[in-house]
Amino acid sequence: MLSTFLIAIREGLEGSLIVGILVAYLVRTNRRNQLSPLWTGVAVALLGSFGFGAFLTFTSNELSPRGEELFAGITSLVAVAMVTWMVFWMKRSARNLKNELHGKIDQAQSIGKFAVVGAAFFAVAREGLETAIFVYSNFKTVASNSAPAIGLTIGFVVAIALGFLIYKQSINLNLAKFFLITGVGLIVVAGGVLSYGVHELQEFGILPGPDAFAWNLTNWISADSIPGALLAGTIGFDTTTSWLQLFFWVGYLGLVIPLYVKPVKTPIAA
Repeated sequence: MLSTFLIAIREGLEGSLIVGILVAYLVRTNRRNQLSPLWTGVAVALLGSFGFGAFLTFTSNELSPRGEELFAGITSLVAVAMVTWMVFWMKRSARNLKNELHGKIDQAQSIGKFAVVGAAFFAVAREGLETAIFVYSNFKTVASNSAPAIGLTIGFVVAIALGFLIYKQSINLNLAKFFLITGVGLIVVAGGVLSYGVHELQEFGILPGPDAFAWNLTNWISADSIPGALLAGTIGFDTTTSWLQLFFWVGYLGLVIPLYVKPVKTPIAA
């Protein structure tokens, strides 16, 4: 529940802020007639994201056990790459995001309503598709009960509420600190997804050493127990972890987290 909640609140708030920026700009510039195309683009992006998530789930369920191992391994690696790129992109682009979105909506309006639909679609679709593939991959690493879905739902509800309150200027949230903390959390979750992807590719036979365990704690803790599920959903812990999984997990977190928390240097004007 915790990992899916974190994914949903982080990705959901980013999407809510993007929509809020676009809506506020159109309202402030007296272009309310463009709100309908804007919301159409947002709705299409959301439907496309849900459809992509359903496609991943359906494809996985229809594959043979061997095919599912390969599919799960590849999608896990893609999800890790996408979420890593996303957190660094947001950190780098946050300061200029508003101006970038304003420019895109101005350019789209000069073309026509369908262009506004497209601008809104692409602004939201990136977040939606990233969320769909990352949530799918994360679901594979955690317990198969209803807790992950509950966490996901609560996270999206909280994210939409926060986005609305920020749009209405009802709260003043330190977004830089929020995204820094949740970004580190997402990187930790991504480390667990990476470990799972490596495990699946080991089981398929692409990577070596599936039975060379760094630890095997199945006699001490069950993967379906509360502690096991909690550790799996937060840091990607598995009761049976190979040395190769541990190598990739430690290497990824040891490299990405220091780079992410490193302060961005502001260019000094001449």
